[in-house]
Amino acid sequence: MSGTSEKPTREERLAAKLRENLRRRKARSRATGSQSGDGVAQPPQNAPLPNGGADR
Repeated sequence: MSGTSEKPTREERLAAKLRENLRRRKARSRATGSQSGDGVAQPPQNAPLPNGGADR
C-alpha cells in the first residue's frame, strides 16, 4: 500500500489474498510432508511402471 489510510485497491486486495492462500498451502504441505519423513512424496511400493511394465 502507499502508506496512507486509503482503502486498498482491488489489485492490492487480490495480492494479499494470494499471499495468504500461498502461506496456507505451504503450511499444509509442510504439515502433510513431515508425516512421511523427508517431505518428499514417495510412490507406493508396488506401483506399476508408467509404460505398463514393458521392458524393451
